[in-house]
Amino acid sequence: MSVKSNIVDWNTITSFVTEAFIGYGIPEEDAKICADVLLESDKRGIESHGVNRFKPIYLDRIKAGIQSPVTNFEILKETPTTAVVDGHDGMGQVIGVKSMSLAIEKAKRYGMGMVVARNSTHYGIAGYYATMATKAGCIGITGTNARPSIAPTFGVENMLGTNPLTFGMPTDEDFPFVLDCATSITQRGRIEYYSRVGKQTPAGMVIGRDGETITDSDQILTDLNTGHAALAPLGGIGEELAGYKGYGYATVVEILSAALQQGNFLLGLTGIDENGKRGPYHLGHFFIAIDTEAFMGLEAFKKTCGDILRELRDSQKAPGCERIYTAGEKEYLIWQKRKDSGVPISEAVQQELIKVRDELGLTKYKFPFE
Repeated sequence: MSVKSNIVDWNTITSFVTEAFIGYGIPEEDAKICADVLLESDKRGIESHGVNRFKPIYLDRIKAGIQSPVTNFEILKETPTTAVVDGHDGMGQVIGVKSMSLAIEKAKRYGMGMVVARNSTHYGIAGYYATMATKAGCIGITGTNARPSIAPTFGVENMLGTNPLTFGMPTDEDFPFVLDCATSITQRGRIEYYSRVGKQTPAGMVIGRDGETITDSDQILTDLNTGHAALAPLGGIGEELAGYKGYGYATVVEILSAALQQGNFLLGLTGIDENGKRGPYHLGHFFIAIDTEAFMGLEAFKKTCGDILRELRDSQKAPGCERIYTAGEKEYLIWQKRKDSGVPISEAVQQELIKVRDELGLTKYKFPFE
């Protein structure tokens, strides 16, 4: 008698996700990119952006006609160090990979490169693109706007997206420094995860129109869509806990994701058209690559960066705390634990994978949780 497991090995889940993307009309090479970005989230332990979102965020939107499976990556304007691209509502992961690749190419020739994109869709974890830059010996910076979720300081209306401002830097260690986090206290994907596993959202992360906190995860997801709830910015509500800092950084990302490329912004990103029907989200992104060789050299940069991180980790720990981490370290450690086993799949996502498999007739796949 076989024992059921919720762990699916990497080869199986990668092959399945890729074939499913192809089954939904995504060209094979693009499907491989989409699968790689998606599963990189699970490899880093960021379940909120991994297979949890495979069906509802990507497949369902393709089926609904609000996202194109075929990505028309059009360069609208270009200089030796910059480019403006239009993704025509294709796959955000493909737009992201091509944009950061172009920024890196420019950085390698001229020291720095910046590419901005408009009319894109959800591009997964921003850290993926920052890490592309670190692998090329560059500093990587990226950000994206998103559906309105954050209320400005002293406000209760969801105006700004969770708008991550993400940095990646190469080091002389086994992993780069990658700071990838939303400019809100939490992100919509985390609340979606709480909803899936039946958990309450911690108090203080979400406020209603009456200014009171909301903890019912299912209700929050409904209220975020209707505008009756908003995420608090990084720092918290009001000025006392410096929520204005998160609000300010979210605004920086919004501007860089819309103004340079003349894309949609704020309430123009709701995904609801003038007739009240669902439509494309028309998101914007920006990608910056800085070649460390244009300064004092890659190896020197990596050594100093590593020294800074090691000195931080070696500083005095708070009572009861065993270690200090630096950005990207926990994700690396999770990968070390998962690389030989696979991705854990929650019960709700198990049913979604089975449904997609049966719909597409991918009968060769038999999951260990069945």
